Amino acid sequence: MKYLFFARHFTYLRNFDSVLRALAERGHRVHVASERDEVFGGREMIDRLTREYPGITAGSAPERADGWYRIATKLRLTLDYLRYLEPAYETTPRLRTRAEVRVPRLLLWVLRLPVFRGARGRRRLARLLLGWERAIPYDPGVLCYIREACPDVVLITPLIGVVASPQLDYLYSAQALGIPTALCVWSWDHLSSKALIRTLPDRVLVWNPTQRQEAIELHGVPPDRVVVTGAQCFDQWFDRRPRRDRASFCRRVGLLDARPFLLWVCSALFRGSPEEASLVRRWIRTLRQSGHAALRDVNVLIRPHPSRMKEWKDIDLSQWDRVALWGGNPVDADTRDDYFDSLHHSAAVVGLNTSAFIEAAIVGRPVYTVLLPEFRENQEGTIHFHYLLSVAGGLLNASRTLDEHAARLGELLDGRGPDPERGRRFVEAFVRPQGLSRASTPLFVDSVEDLAQGRAVAPAGSAVTSPVPPFPVRLLAAFERGAGHSLMRDARERLEDARNRTSAARKERDRSVRLSAKAASRIAKARKLELRHREKQQILDDRKRRNWKKLLRARLGLG
Repeated sequence: MKYLFFARHFTYLRNFDSVLRALAERGHRVHVASERDEVFGGREMIDRLTREYPGITAGSAPERADGWYRIATKLRLTLDYLRYLEPAYETTPRLRTRAEVRVPRLLLWVLRLPVFRGARGRRRLARLLLGWERAIPYDPGVLCYIREACPDVVLITPLIGVVASPQLDYLYSAQALGIPTALCVWSWDHLSSKALIRTLPDRVLVWNPTQRQEAIELHGVPPDRVVVTGAQCFDQWFDRRPRRDRASFCRRVGLLDARPFLLWVCSALFRGSPEEASLVRRWIRTLRQSGHAALRDVNVLIRPHPSRMKEWKDIDLSQWDRVALWGGNPVDADTRDDYFDSLHHSAAVVGLNTSAFIEAAIVGRPVYTVLLPEFRENQEGTIHFHYLLSVAGGLLNASRTLDEHAARLGELLDGRGPDPERGRRFVEAFVRPQGLSRASTPLFVDSVEDLAQGRAVAPAGSAVTSPVPPFPVRLLAAFERGAGHSLMRDARERLEDARNRTSAARKERDRSVRLSAKAASRIAKARKLELRHREKQQILDDRKRRNWKKLLRARLGLG
């Protein structure tokens, strides 16, 4: 069988590495298609897979090339925003703000009209916009791309992101061609913090019963379309052995091996959040000033997040002994070994809100966090973070202050840590709900193989009837391209416009300064040349006068 796997960029496929390998080992062909480039090592990961498995190929996904993409994107992002106005998101203001800045100014004004206020009005508007969005024609280029690929199943991840993407066009085109489709949920937060599943694929593959409930209650997915496979991306951490012993690992990262070390795993925080690096410095200072001797002397290893490396560029940690900053994005064998070793050899794992907490629990390490007001939006201000506190009794050992947090870490170093079964219970409920000994990857692959059975694709020469946009959609698209272009810009685009205007004004000002400087230089040079010419002329005139005087004196016999 052949599978066509769409991803926003290749790093998204990091969580499906084991799935791609398993499909290839079962004799299937897989073509992975990426929308955009990235800088986190995903391309190199896919290149390794294609070299290792001839059945895996890779390329670029098609971009929507017709004139409907912009208006489709505007409608989709507005529908996403309506989701965050529901009561379930009243305690998640940052999610609501993140969606609002992507909504066109005109549609935000429409939302303030009395007819669309309140829950009933929002539902009315959502039905209207959804009808318009679904009536946008299929893109011929996308249809042709999928038809020529002729897959038995189309897999898509993440589909429900928060940025403009043609992934819905891939889904619509595959459905129009009669190809089974599946949403491969990428991470533990996607069903609660990203866009709404508005058009249902044939399958939604989720990790656990918690995500299954999210798909049903938050997205309206029928229960028979949701398949719980477990978290296939974490299979690689089960039954794994460290590459180095503890002493070798500590020497590798620059720590003293005589003492245990605490591992701080950094998070991908909301844009505009306080810098985590500053918090880590406060945390280290709290440890070093603790009344607990072992805590004052404990080693600290900080693992920066791949997407936030810049904030560590100018951070000086040299004032503290036994502190190291180390680690890369785990996308190949070496970096994955490094990551596993850092978890395995640590005494405990500490951070704010990251999937590394789940991986630490798999490895059997206790997980700690501190709930500070300035980071509330990244922790308790999200829905998925609460699963770490509640599922199977909770995973996190959470404190409200750094001092309370330090005291708990001191208890751990004294041998009075939390119940080790706590992490195991969470892992069984959240990562491998089919049983700790049962890997998730084979269940995932079984599910997509079952989906491929009974495929009925439209013949190669058959035509697909594209929707006909109603008059309001055509009018809105023309309005967006013409007189209403500025009204259909969202806050981010308007900010970018302002930056471009400022940049253009700055460039024009700099250009004027340069031209003025050049003009002044030319004038100065001309004056200098004129002065030199006058000086030369004066010298010549003086020489002529002297010569005439000599000649006159000679003729008069005066000398």
